[in-house]
Amino acid sequence: MSSGTDVQSTADISRAPFLPPINRRQFLLAGASTLLLSACQATPAPPVSVLPTAAARYAIGDLLGTTPFYIAHRGSGDNWVEHSFDSYSRVIDSGAKAIEVSVSATSDGVLVCHHDLTTKRMTGVDLPIAEVTWEELSQLRSDARAWLGPAAEREPLPLLADVLDAFATTHVIFLEDKQGTNTEALLKVMDSYSHSTEHFVWKQWAGATQYTLVDGHGYITWGYFTPELFERANELAPRFDLLGVSHRATDAQVAVLVGFGKPVIAWEVHYRSMRDRMSDLGVAGMMCSNLPYVTGTTAGSQGDAFGTGLRAAGDLPWTIDEGTLVQPLIDAGAASVALDHRDVQSYLMGSMCPVGLGSYRITCELRWPESLPREEQHAGLAFGAADDRPYRVRVASDVSGYHMILRANGSLELFSRVAGTTEGTRLRAVLTAPPRASEWVRLQIEVLANSIRILRLDGDGWSMDIDDASYRGGYFWLCKNYQDGPPVEFRSILVS
Repeated sequence: MSSGTDVQSTADISRAPFLPPINRRQFLLAGASTLLLSACQATPAPPVSVLPTAAARYAIGDLLGTTPFYIAHRGSGDNWVEHSFDSYSRVIDSGAKAIEVSVSATSDGVLVCHHDLTTKRMTGVDLPIAEVTWEELSQLRSDARAWLGPAAEREPLPLLADVLDAFATTHVIFLEDKQGTNTEALLKVMDSYSHSTEHFVWKQWAGATQYTLVDGHGYITWGYFTPELFERANELAPRFDLLGVSHRATDAQVAVLVGFGKPVIAWEVHYRSMRDRMSDLGVAGMMCSNLPYVTGTTAGSQGDAFGTGLRAAGDLPWTIDEGTLVQPLIDAGAASVALDHRDVQSYLMGSMCPVGLGSYRITCELRWPESLPREEQHAGLAFGAADDRPYRVRVASDVSGYHMILRANGSLELFSRVAGTTEGTRLRAVLTAPPRASEWVRLQIEVLANSIRILRLDGDGWSMDIDDASYRGGYFWLCKNYQDGPPVEFRSILVS
């Protein structure tokens, strides 16, 4: 396929040199040394915060020189509309050094940025990209409102040329040929940019063979391993400069790739606990879908952002494997979020985590907007968790903590629960007035050094004090603790 005039670049754009040309093998050896040194440390290196830097320019050597290093997966699709020019721009404005870009060609040879081979998932219109023209494709808009919130703008599919013209000489770009048929066209485009081997990384499934042609052009290659490829690791890993492993991989599978002594990159990283697990296993890079949150160490806010109609960075459901099916519904008008999944559900308020050290207070309002659940069923908040591994009430989790619940009969209770167990230990209960459908109940948790106080602030007011200091972690979750409906809604969440 000829790229023709559809893949014009700005190779002639001049830029001030920021690094002398580097040999790709030299910086790979340096990166591998950094990885091995990091793996030998008793504790992992702290995360590298992503902060905006005016007129910053980054090459591959800059990226691999930090541990861990980060690449914005699909432009950080937990925060902005994936694979849109807007997402690439925003994550770079936030300080990202590298972005990941998926590429397909239209029927008339135009290279566009999109993860899927069809447009169905993101636009609602099912068009195979290879079978339609750019003119047809340009009319569509990617719609991520079900994932990001109702205020998310619908975004056009970007031309690869526009993305590369904007970022190819200033940042690192991981490029993947999703159709697997555009290697020569992509290499021609990549070669047309100045210092291209310092900025482009060729990304591909480790079982594919495009790397042979790519190596001849001097580009760094990243081969990512899916489950069926690990038995071929000794054959495949030597082909690539960088290796990729899924966050779903077992510890043993991660160890296989780390054992080759090359920088390993985990994809896709959504939670800080994913980052920490992979770092502990010796993984050097994080291909991250939630970059502003995962790269941080402090809370971004003391109050929820539901009134904006957008999910705040760090707020995530307990699993990303079911996509929009598990994302609670944000209502900007009511400044609330509703948990309405068929399963027991929890929602991480990562934008407000970790809460401050020492004493703190969490206040929220809760209601069942349509009807009450059965008398013994309940909803509430889980808190005190040491990290953001999922905590679901009545479902065993890998992290210990507390959960405060309000039953439909008005019973307000506090439980503690040890990691790995399903049932918690009830520490205290007080019978309050039964809530009414559609009416808000105001709850408050006060955590002190050696005790906890639980309050219901609406109506006559009720409280209970518990002498317990078992868990003082900084992460908390909104929880719906029963199967099916009705939905439960939260608003006015505040940490003080």
